[in-house]
Amino acid sequence: MTTNNTAPNTARFPEDFPITAKWPAAHPERLQLYSLPTPNGVKVSIALEELGLPYEAQLVRFDSNDQLSPAFLSLNPNNKIPAIIDPQGPGGRPLALFESGAILIYLAEKAGQLLPADPAARYETLQWLMFQMGGIGPMFGQLGFFHKFAGKDYEDKRPRDRYVAESRRLLGVLEQRLSGRDWLMGEDYTIADIAVLPWVNNLIGFYGAGELVGWNEFPQVQRVLAAFLARPAVQRGLQIPARG
Repeated sequence: MTTNNTAPNTARFPEDFPITAKWPAAHPERLQLYSLPTPNGVKVSIALEELGLPYEAQLVRFDSNDQLSPAFLSLNPNNKIPAIIDPQGPGGRPLALFESGAILIYLAEKAGQLLPADPAARYETLQWLMFQMGGIGPMFGQLGFFHKFAGKDYEDKRPRDRYVAESRRLLGVLEQRLSGRDWLMGEDYTIADIAVLPWVNNLIGFYGAGELVGWNEFPQVQRVLAAFLARPAVQRGLQIPARG
């Protein structure tokens, strides 16, 4: 005998979610985004800006451990940003979601944009989304730790060098894929680009790891990153939520 411990979603309004006691919604009819402008966080704010969906951004401050508060954990037990509540989810019922990849898929399907309708192209797009989530995000993040943050003080540079080598390999995969293409899926700009390119931007910009990874060896990635950063929705999304 098996027992299903997953309770059904009985919430009827966004204010039925405990998180709204800590982050009250000024516009409860809009999608609520709980985030911080990190590479994972801006994936969702950029997508929302690109799609033109009405939303309200709530800042989750890591410097005060907001992500560990009972209110935030009630929405995401994994204590990571971003997370959302959509008051107009499937069937007109509120939907709470965490994990940036899942949120990107949901938003693209909700709006009917940024994800190809053709089944083969759709799965290929999801393939590159998973490539970011399983490879680029974890590897670039580890490199940032060992290069910019506490890891830089380790005398043993083998951990850093391991992530440098793997990050270079991943950039090489992107370089090959983007050769002769405007975006990862060719002419079509998709959630795969929105997932991958903030991490590339962060690696070279915030982490300052361009010299380590040989950034000049990846002209196709440079070209596409520049096109991405030139998009007005990207420029807005990179600053959302405002840190205050």
